[in-house]
Amino acid sequence: MSAAEWKQRCEAEWGLQGAPMPDTVDWKSVYEAKPLGRNLLKNPAPLGFSKDSPPPEPELPDVPPGGPPRFQPDGDFAGWTTSTEILPYDTSGIPEGVVICALPTYSWFTLEQVVDLKAEGLWDELLDTFQPKIVIQDWYEESQLHESIYQLHVKLLGTDKTTVISEHTAKPTENMSVYSHNWKEVSHVFSSYGPGVRYVHFQHRLKNSFLNDFFPTRFTGSSVIVKPVKSS
Repeated sequence: MSAAEWKQRCEAEWGLQGAPMPDTVDWKSVYEAKPLGRNLLKNPAPLGFSKDSPPPEPELPDVPPGGPPRFQPDGDFAGWTTSTEILPYDTSGIPEGVVICALPTYSWFTLEQVVDLKAEGLWDELLDTFQPKIVIQDWYEESQLHESIYQLHVKLLGTDKTTVISEHTAKPTENMSVYSHNWKEVSHVFSSYGPGVRYVHFQHRLKNSFLNDFFPTRFTGSSVIVKPVKSS
């Protein structure tokens, strides 16, 4: 196929009528990369779960396993940068004079990725002029370990990877009086974000607990998808 035919194929299959499509772009490479409509995050479910099946119920052993405390879940975290923050004990709700035998230890487990939009096949004119919608989605387990068990922070960055052009933060609060134990969706759509976006920094934090055994908050289905739709 000629360069013009590859360009026409991209335009037709992705519905990009009206989007800037300069002849300087390698349209064959763009078509093969398929940057529009697919998840640009690597390894979106490193814990091995699917949002289409309920999260597993925690298994409570007859005898506490003992051993050193754990603060990070098991999983294949290839593609992610991870870190753990152990939180101080929370004694705010304990009346004065009460003898404390044991308290749970909480920790934040942070996972993050940076998506290079141009490396994924997008081109300058599309990002700067057309500004397609960038859709963020994530699913976390309603574990009820604490009233705050999940945080999401996503930033659209410029060419230097430090200039923040747009950002979104979510810090939902759990209803501790109702136990439904489902996957909970967190999502956001970036639109009309302005020119200059070249990277997407995706970060979420899950709270875990340890008291004789390890109790994690699980997640799955993280995604960053660029839609072939012009921002309104």
